[in-house]
Amino acid sequence: MRPPAEAEITAPSFPGKARWVNVAMLRMDQQRGRPVLVEFWDFCRVNSLRTLPYLKAWHERYADDGLRVIGVHAAGFEASRDPDAIRAAVERLGIEYPVLIDAELEAASYYGIQGWPSRYLWNQESRLFDFHIGEGAYAETELAIQELLGIEREPLAPVRPEDEPGLLLPAQTEDQPGPYSGPYEAGGVWAVLSGEGVVRANGVEVAVSHPGAYPLIEHDSHTAGVLELEVGDGVRCEAVCFTPGVAGVGRG
Repeated sequence: MRPPAEAEITAPSFPGKARWVNVAMLRMDQQRGRPVLVEFWDFCRVNSLRTLPYLKAWHERYADDGLRVIGVHAAGFEASRDPDAIRAAVERLGIEYPVLIDAELEAASYYGIQGWPSRYLWNQESRLFDFHIGEGAYAETELAIQELLGIEREPLAPVRPEDEPGLLLPAQTEDQPGPYSGPYEAGGVWAVLSGEGVVRANGVEVAVSHPGAYPLIEHDSHTAGVLELEVGDGVRCEAVCFTPGVAGVGRG
């Protein structure tokens, strides 16, 4: 989404004492002269994980053309607040671009983020050029990147059917705190888990070895189902989350 034409929103500075992954330190004022894509994310939020393939691909496709991709890890769960866990997640997820550890949510406050993920594209003068809250708008973001770089390429193909531009998706069940069991409608079911052990979702065992968002059930389309979640010893469940799916007639 483009900001209003009359708006001149300048990129906030990064917290001076923040720790970084994949780079010693970055200052926003030193990025002038190149477009910068900043995405606020959390490795325990499935919505953030679902945008990662696009962020990683944009970094690979456009870094040599001048784009700087920066991830700001703003933890929304207890399980994702530990800096060592964040570093481990960055390595496990194969993220090669710089990641700021926003432990005190200072950067999130500067930006006034309204959800995860939150994506901000700044132009060469560090002014807001395009932004998006939540999943989606991937082709829109990539075309905005190309506009700033002055290049034209075929945008990335959608990673999932529900990522098709302009597709209207049925509303999925809202995320539920704690180890939720009960009815839902969604394309998939995930849980925010930490500790070590196992959980069982509708009788299927899922091993837990690190804090993160774990897939429990995946459907081919938007599906009505009932979740029966059992959390084993040594595991903590902070939330059960639901992902969108294309309209369908399945039941699970």
